[in-house]
Amino acid sequence: MGQLPAVSNVLPVREYLLVALTAAVVTFLLVGLVRKLAFRIGAVAYPRQRDVHVKPMPRMGGLAMYGGVLGGMLLAHQLPVLRSAFDFSYDPYAVIVGGGVIVLVGVLDDRFELDSLTKLAGQVTAAGILVLFGLQWLYFWVPWGDDGAGTGSLLVLDQNQGAILSVLLAVTMINAMNFVDGLDGLAAGIGLIAATATCVFSIGLLSNNGGDVGAYPPALIAATLAGACLGFLPHNFNPARIFMGDSGSMLIGLMLAASTVSASGKINYESVRATDVLGLLSPLVVVAAVLFVPMLDLLMAVVRRTRRGESPFSADKMHLHHRLLEIGHSQRRAVLLIYLWAGVLAFGAVALTLFDVVVVVWCLGIGLLLALLVSAIPRLREVRRT
Repeated sequence: MGQLPAVSNVLPVREYLLVALTAAVVTFLLVGLVRKLAFRIGAVAYPRQRDVHVKPMPRMGGLAMYGGVLGGMLLAHQLPVLRSAFDFSYDPYAVIVGGGVIVLVGVLDDRFELDSLTKLAGQVTAAGILVLFGLQWLYFWVPWGDDGAGTGSLLVLDQNQGAILSVLLAVTMINAMNFVDGLDGLAAGIGLIAATATCVFSIGLLSNNGGDVGAYPPALIAATLAGACLGFLPHNFNPARIFMGDSGSMLIGLMLAASTVSASGKINYESVRATDVLGLLSPLVVVAAVLFVPMLDLLMAVVRRTRRGESPFSADKMHLHHRLLEIGHSQRRAVLLIYLWAGVLAFGAVALTLFDVVVVVWCLGIGLLLALLVSAIPRLREVRRT
């Protein structure tokens, strides 16, 4: 890689939009071919007791999404400004190689239903590839300690600590997205929302850092993922014609982890006021908000299953989306409600790092209250009738 230039005065927003659109179009066009391939090789999901669908459905949609990511990355490599993301960073290459590994593992699982340990080994391998390419979390600000001004300190991790943290984050994110993929369009929509929020946050980093080209990779990774999810969603929203399968959900988790870890290393802490706690904590805030809905579902599932003496990877029908169906929401309304929760939290966290905190907190509170009321409508109707 060449020497990293200090700044670029160009904010390539239109190039990011073009890359996302390309990824969406390529994914949309590839889905038909992947659907035929899935039927031909037997990568088909037959209805089970815990499933919501009632007829056999082809899987392996993640293969089309990965094709869209590759298409977006290839275009970005040819664009005059975004090419810098490849010239001065290995992050895009890490996602291409690691994403290929995780999609391969997912395709094998969609066809042969691998055991949990084999899938975990594949997830760790893909996450390790990110680390080998240098994509890892090495430092972040913490509100304790003393940096000389009594306002906290910058926690610096060594290579081993950063590698372990980055692999754990990636594997957790992969499984969280895998767990939440239970209704038509749910994982694709959450992936679109989370990737778009991460892209906006990364572009905000570009603006705050004076256009530092070092901040191009996280926005590029997020933009290609958002485009792939957008292109897949028309085929997957209820009633779905194809499932993304583990090949898709695990790709979304890996790329979200890659984009957030990549963005975390691009914060210019010297340019943030020592009293601006949200600015200093912005990487952790955005990661927590983007992950909140799938991570909450994952945590509840692990606790629920271990209390019953079962494996954390055993399947059941008590995920968040199942609970929304149980209280009276339709499939589409349950999916849209989870979109609402994910959108309010993810974009609210990004807005906290970019705009006036007081205004954003009020808007975030109103959004969360609205989401809560809409979610509780069937219960309120039942109470009113009784």
